[in-house]
Amino acid sequence: MAEAREMARAVIDRVGLGAKTDQAAAGLTLPERKRLELARALATEPTLLLLDEVMAGLNPTETAAIVSLIQRINESGVSILLIEHNMRAVMTLSHRIAVLNFGEKIVEGPPAAVANHPRVIEAYLGEEYVHPPAR
Repeated sequence: MAEAREMARAVIDRVGLGAKTDQAAAGLTLPERKRLELARALATEPTLLLLDEVMAGLNPTETAAIVSLIQRINESGVSILLIEHNMRAVMTLSHRIAVLNFGEKIVEGPPAAVANHPRVIEAYLGEEYVHPPAR
């Protein structure tokens, strides 16, 4: 029991919630609840962490703080699979990006190449995407 409490405390401190340990989750702010979600996942000691829209609803300052935390998690040896619409965060965090449009992978590669790919620009900057003809 003491070992589990010690591990939980370490994970809570790791995500920056050490000062909130006596507060109920319902009383946390949105960015703090996002950190709590990360803590819950990290408590399982993953080698791969799947994150789905972890920055949704955060303002730019809060997003920057979560991006920094995710970078530290990755630097500790945890691989990250990120599903995210915040392109600034995606470009900052990613080593490799796969872009989907209507469930179809339209491009995959390093961030700079993906960001400048014509199909990505077409799909995500308002041009109407035309599905390729059936084979």
